[in-house]
Amino acid sequence: MKYYLIAGEASGDLHASHLMKSLKEFDDNAEFRFWGGDLMTAVGGTRVRHYRELAYMGFVPVLLHLPTILSNMRRCKRDIVDWQPDCVILVDYPGFNLTIAKYVKSKTNIPVYYYISPKIWAWKEYRIKNIRRDVDELFSILPFEVPFFEQRHHYPIHYVGNPTADEVREFLSAYEKTAVPTRPIIALLAGSRKQEIKDNLPAMMEAVSPYMSDYQVVLAGAPGIEKDYYDTFLRGKGIDVVYNQTYPLLAEAHAALVTSGTATLETCLFKVPQVVCYETPLPRLIGWLRKKVLRVKYISLVNLIADREVVTELVADTFSVANIRWELEKILDGPVRQSMLDDYEEISRRLGHQKAPEQTAKLIYTLLSNQ
Repeated sequence: MKYYLIAGEASGDLHASHLMKSLKEFDDNAEFRFWGGDLMTAVGGTRVRHYRELAYMGFVPVLLHLPTILSNMRRCKRDIVDWQPDCVILVDYPGFNLTIAKYVKSKTNIPVYYYISPKIWAWKEYRIKNIRRDVDELFSILPFEVPFFEQRHHYPIHYVGNPTADEVREFLSAYEKTAVPTRPIIALLAGSRKQEIKDNLPAMMEAVSPYMSDYQVVLAGAPGIEKDYYDTFLRGKGIDVVYNQTYPLLAEAHAALVTSGTATLETCLFKVPQVVCYETPLPRLIGWLRKKVLRVKYISLVNLIADREVVTELVADTFSVANIRWELEKILDGPVRQSMLDDYEEISRRLGHQKAPEQTAKLIYTLLSNQ
């Protein structure tokens, strides 16, 4: 069958490439046409556009590139109609993908499948109307999304397992420790964008400074961030930085300071106690808006999956060097550390052991075969 996939950023390229590999296991004659990146290209098929031509974040960049964005949308709509795939598979990236879903649903009979649900539980909950109208099947990688969609909005979805859990399990099954560190490691995961690093890393470094005689502090370098940028913060501080080694670092770490995002879940799955740290501009205002505007109580995936505070989140008005240091002290040793490790076991249980790409591919192939 013919599968048309759209992934608009690096994480989507990764998840979509795994899904494509799994689809080929069920469908020997699978044909792919897609908007994505190098990982999808390596699997095979025809790439229409690279996600770098799509990924504009923030109000001003979107405004500046609006003609390009609109041109890409028109090209994508025409291309789907011209190619006539057996299905369209949308991967995350809701701003672009929900617009495409609306067009495909209104102008064609091609089924629309959505892999990695839009995070409407955090904001833009009104998008449920578009999803209900335009998406035939929704495949979720977060277990707490099932009650949100099915009980709150009466829209049935498929929980297919979590790709991050898959990746961590696969890594740990093959990982062999080389040498025992001379001192226990405190890992710093300060974000993947320059602005995040600029906002979070200096406070993290100051918070860990009293522990550097007893602990080795290691920063996980983000892909695409050059060494010179890190040097402006790290020069003369005695902190090591490693690149493309986040999983080996977490496999050896004793504790971690982590910004929000997938990194919090990865740290949990490696059984590393953590403090979630995320500085924002106008912290008091953001802290107030967080309580009044966001639909969820937490920002870390760990707490969202647990539906309670397993890891401390120091965000906006609670973010400070003193608070980071206080919370770090509690997870280096003692009952808070052990309680967090015990709670991590519950997170792993809730995620389950299904392999998300395989489960999704099986469901899609079965749905198409039964049409």
